[in-house]
Amino acid sequence: MKNDVCIAVYALAPAPFIGFDHELKYIKSFKNSLSNCSCHTDFYYDPFKILITTIISQRTKDLVTAQSAKKLFEKFKTVRDLSEGSVEDIATLIYPAGFYRQKAKRIKEIATIIENSGAVPNELNALLKLPGVGRKTANIVLSAGFNMDTIAVDTHVHRITNRLGWVHTKTPEDTEMELKKIIPKKYWHRLNGTLVVFGQTVCKPVSPKCKICPVNKYCPSRKL
Repeated sequence: MKNDVCIAVYALAPAPFIGFDHELKYIKSFKNSLSNCSCHTDFYYDPFKILITTIISQRTKDLVTAQSAKKLFEKFKTVRDLSEGSVEDIATLIYPAGFYRQKAKRIKEIATIIENSGAVPNELNALLKLPGVGRKTANIVLSAGFNMDTIAVDTHVHRITNRLGWVHTKTPEDTEMELKKIIPKKYWHRLNGTLVVFGQTVCKPVSPKCKICPVNKYCPSRKL
């Protein structure tokens, strides 16, 4: 049952976003909503931009995150540029992201650390030492930036996997650990990207579109 749901949900995601190397069958009724999704495809596979964008995304709506990151990287195109930028300029560019002043300080600190070290860390514990980086952010960088097999649990992954009954957890960390027990490892790095798209377009936090969800027959939380 869980594998059937996994396969059905994976089929929702656009190939460029999650890095599938073969053609996927898209579900026709979702083509328009998927094409309008506010995912950060321009930053995919760039560990530094993924790291900074994920910092911006904390307690911030997806669309605001995408717009803020776009403005930031249009002005500061490299790690060095950002490390030399002022906190005030960074804050102005990422506004109205939540806690934008605090994030601006962290972003400059991170950029300075990475400029001095020469590269974004590709190991979990090293990433967790960076200012403002928790497990979600670190795992997104490892998964999306370095194509490593790990599960990044953000609000979408935590919400949807609990709604689908894959897990019954209270915290994102618990969700990560439980998902690793039931999801085949070859799908780990794809899961976050897939469920972000699904969560933005169908399984929304408020008023999920259960009537048009292609996996509602499996979902114990469906509202039909």
